Amino acid sequence: MRADEAVLAYGGGWLDRAGGVRTDPERVAVLLADPASTLLPLWRDRCLVAGDVPVRLAGDPAAKALAVADETVFLGMDEGSAVFAVDLSGLPEAAAVEVAEASAAVDVRALVGRLDPAGAAVQAYARGLLHWHRQQRFCGTCGASTVARGGGHVRSCARADCGRLLFPRIEPAVIVLIEAPGAPERCLLARHAGAPEGAYSTLAGFVEVGESLEDAVRREMAEEAGVTLTDVAYVGSQAWPFPAGLMVGFRATAASEQVRVDGEELLEARWFTRDELRERAAAGRPLGRPDSIDHHLLHSWLAAGP
Repeated sequence: MRADEAVLAYGGGWLDRAGGVRTDPERVAVLLADPASTLLPLWRDRCLVAGDVPVRLAGDPAAKALAVADETVFLGMDEGSAVFAVDLSGLPEAAAVEVAEASAAVDVRALVGRLDPAGAAVQAYARGLLHWHRQQRFCGTCGASTVARGGGHVRSCARADCGRLLFPRIEPAVIVLIEAPGAPERCLLARHAGAPEGAYSTLAGFVEVGESLEDAVRREMAEEAGVTLTDVAYVGSQAWPFPAGLMVGFRATAASEQVRVDGEELLEARWFTRDELRERAAAGRPLGRPDSIDHHLLHSWLAAGP
């Protein structure tokens, strides 16, 4: 990682994902039984915490959690010790909290700001994999049940004459900060359907089959905001496992100031100067989610100008 490279929330995880270990069932079993290994317990996509700190189980508490777990996934190695995620979703919430010796079950996004980026990354990694397992119980080809393999990084159809392999899928989405073509320097923000009056954010959309990331940026901005772009430049990407996203950030320049929202996904859009955005921030209106790449796009654009 370059010294000037921004570490966004849910990135920069410290684990060695140990791809060679996860494919060895005997090695994974040995690590799971090792008292030095730790388990990160989750309940229905929520982290189990003691106070503000995610619980990490080892020894007897870990064995108790394993005995009632729906799924266990090998996440990787942390300085020689294995780290697993364990899903307690089959239990009532109170029972899961008790088994994990926790105080509550909370959304990992509520922990951003309390955890360092790497700590949040590992929790989000665990959340994403366990969510995927709960959604892939059956084979999409023949309908038979599936079983976990590869330390929890693949599921296979249990029917011998099918044997289809299912791997975790990533859903890429593009998010873009659009600049006006002339002075004064401005960026385009929009109010999305369901957002309260006066709530503006950058524009985003999912990548479709058969298009590049840049193609998706141009298509989404034309469809939703009626904006044609003259250039598209990659800024960075962010893991967004809610449940399986990858947010890819761009900056682009509009061919004109004309905006025509679709009225469905976007209700309105307007151009903002840097001073206007600073005034909004000073008035308590957030510039992007604090854990999202749109926050980085907006604040880096502000920092780039007077």
